[in-house]
Amino acid sequence: MAAMAAGDEHAASEVLRGLNRHLNCLNEDNKATRKRALELIKRETVDKKLSSTVLQEVFSALLKPLLKCLSDPMERCRETAIATITEFIRCVPKPEQSLPYLMPCLAQRLGEKEIQEPAEELRLSAVEMLTLTVEVCGAQLAPYLTEMITMLQRTIVDPFPDVKRESCKCTVNFAKCLPEHFHLQAESLVKPLMQTIAHQHSRVRVSVIEATGAVIQHGTGKNMDDVLSHLAQRLFDDSPQVRKAVTVVVGDWLLHMRDRYSYFHKLIPLLLSSINDEIPEIRVLAADLWRQVGSQWEKENEDDIKDKMDFLLTPPPFYPSGVERPGLGCRELVVRNLGRLVPAITNDVTDWLVPTRVRTSQLLSVLLLHAEDHSTQHLQPLLATLYRACTDSERDVVSNCLAAAKLLGTFIPPAVFLKLMLDHVTAPCSSAYPWAPLMVLAAVLGGCSKPLLKPHLQQIANTLAQPDVCQEYQQVMYLEQLLACVDVLLRQCESDSGLVSLQLLQVLITVQSISTEPQFSEQALESIRCLCKVQGLDSVMELYRQHMGQLLDWLSASVNTWSSYSPQRLQLHIIVVQSGPVIGEFVDQLMPLLHGCLQPDRDPQMRMTIFTMLAKLLLDAGNTLDSQGHFRNESARFLCDVLLPNLVWHAGRTAAAVRTSALSCVLALLHGGAITPGQLLCMEDKLSPQLLSALDEDSQMGRLLACRSLSTILQLVGSSLHPEALNKVYPELLKRLDDSSEEVRSAALQALGLWLSSLTKDYNPELCAPHLQFLFQQLLLHLDDPDSSVQDQVLEILKKGSSVHPSLLKREVEAVRAKQRSPLYCDQLLQHISLLPTETTADRPQ
Repeated sequence: MAAMAAGDEHAASEVLRGLNRHLNCLNEDNKATRKRALELIKRETVDKKLSSTVLQEVFSALLKPLLKCLSDPMERCRETAIATITEFIRCVPKPEQSLPYLMPCLAQRLGEKEIQEPAEELRLSAVEMLTLTVEVCGAQLAPYLTEMITMLQRTIVDPFPDVKRESCKCTVNFAKCLPEHFHLQAESLVKPLMQTIAHQHSRVRVSVIEATGAVIQHGTGKNMDDVLSHLAQRLFDDSPQVRKAVTVVVGDWLLHMRDRYSYFHKLIPLLLSSINDEIPEIRVLAADLWRQVGSQWEKENEDDIKDKMDFLLTPPPFYPSGVERPGLGCRELVVRNLGRLVPAITNDVTDWLVPTRVRTSQLLSVLLLHAEDHSTQHLQPLLATLYRACTDSERDVVSNCLAAAKLLGTFIPPAVFLKLMLDHVTAPCSSAYPWAPLMVLAAVLGGCSKPLLKPHLQQIANTLAQPDVCQEYQQVMYLEQLLACVDVLLRQCESDSGLVSLQLLQVLITVQSISTEPQFSEQALESIRCLCKVQGLDSVMELYRQHMGQLLDWLSASVNTWSSYSPQRLQLHIIVVQSGPVIGEFVDQLMPLLHGCLQPDRDPQMRMTIFTMLAKLLLDAGNTLDSQGHFRNESARFLCDVLLPNLVWHAGRTAAAVRTSALSCVLALLHGGAITPGQLLCMEDKLSPQLLSALDEDSQMGRLLACRSLSTILQLVGSSLHPEALNKVYPELLKRLDDSSEEVRSAALQALGLWLSSLTKDYNPELCAPHLQFLFQQLLLHLDDPDSSVQDQVLEILKKGSSVHPSLLKREVEAVRAKQRSPLYCDQLLQHISLLPTETTADRPQ
């Protein structure tokens, strides 16, 4: 051994003797000389692969001159010096002997506020040498902690990205080598690391995250809050490698950091957020780290959770299918920190950045899956959070929150969540988004099991059917969520929905009545069909037959308060139209309702709407109101008590519009056959005066409807009317021959034709000759009308009149023939009279 040492010492002396001239050349002014000398020193030492002992001796002698060269003005000299020192440090057995000279020199080159080394590549080489020094010297660097931290503070924020990365690598190694000393000044590195964590190069960001992990883990932990917000932002990084680095660092903290229990509530959200990452590799990594964290916590707290380990291993009933239940340790960690996590979720779910809101909403589902029924004690703030999140403009946020709401329904008993949620539905917290509680309720009910939900069906349905809930808002979104609640009840409870069939039908009728979108009416109708199906009913009409009495009672309860803005009038329309023939079975209940809402003192707009609806029904009375023949028994009273009072003249356009709508109802009643001729004959003395008065309406439609109604009366009972009654009709009709509307003139002419056809043997032409003469004279005036169609129509009417009193008509025609612009129509009429049978001229036919 002694001989070997002596030999190495001799070899080292020989090497140094050969380097003397080169060392002297390092002090020359000529840069080429210095460069050549450094290259020869490198060639004669580290490049010759000398023994480590020899190199140690040589390095001790060359260290100071080489360190001096680090400040050489020539870049090539500095590069060679750094490379030579680096190789010496790598090869010598005791590199720590160089530290007293090496570290101050490096600190001077790298630790100053101003950059001393202008060349980026040389700064990188110097930091790489520093990293190597940390690796080979380890704990021997303890006395130089301040110098190391100072250098790293500067190099981490170096402009050259590769220097940043190498500095981060050096930081990780240094923290691991000197954990017992590193923590004293570790926090000094947090600021430069956070300044660099958002660097444009993803590889730099990865290195910074790894270095941050080491600094925090081996530091005091005081700077955790300064770091977490930056790491949370990196979870949204576009680079998967950056997100993976965050996941690894956070998982490592949760597993190995000394004071990790104090930071569970801050670190758990970061790791669980990665479970929903878009990259499968990161999702698997996060899930595996989370399982390790949970298992480790179980072992560390085995005594505390011993009872739970015995009986909490079986999943609760109705656990979501296809979902793996987290381990007990993972669940306990979430449960014990949920009180701190919920406020953070509430805050971040309304963040101004969309990615933050999306990740937070995903995290909420993960937390609730872990918390299971323990989320009950946090239900109030959770619901408030969900209500706000469901109003988000981002669809992903809404869908994630609805998935979370579904988990609440899975794990929390209905009696608990309904106590809060039904109050929120009845009195929404936000007037701008009143549909939010309904949306969340639909999702929660969707996650609830049928057996648990059944006892509460009545309570839920009664709430949905309350006027304040189903009639208060007409917003599209509100009606959509109202339908969603009904649909989820039908889907979840199926045949049990029959228990609340009436309430659900009331809600669906209301949605149709107040919706302005055809799609909602169709959706509501589809839900009604589904309600029929789950009860085994053949058709929608069967469902209405089942509930019609209750529905009419429901409407009657509020009929005295109806106005044009009341949804009840529209509900009535939906019920009577969709029920078809079924409504005819409940005329006894319907008539008082109609009587109450159609009195002349009620809201005009409402009356018009209902009259229009009734007109459509009465036109097809046999398949609607009179399907069972019951309405016919009520029709006379309906005409007398409802329609006629609304035909009485009152000033104003609105009153005129009401009269017009009532006239349409009268015409429909007469046309639809819901009133018998006998009933009509009894009512004629009350009805005709109103119709004759209506012939003078300002409204063209009113005059037209009055003419047509008179025509229908004459057609039905004209032959049974007393001559006096008939003689009151034609003068008013004659006035309409000068009407501004061609349609009204035509209808009046048609009515006059029917009037003439109604004359029987009871109508004495001689006694009534003055009436007939006036009628013929007025008609002959219009036989010369500019409109040929009117002339043709008048000619046909006069031909009918010729059979009543031909001689009188002949005289009147002859008297006016010469006065008319063209005698053509008069000649045709005279010819028609001349061709009448002789008995006709002598005696009127029946």
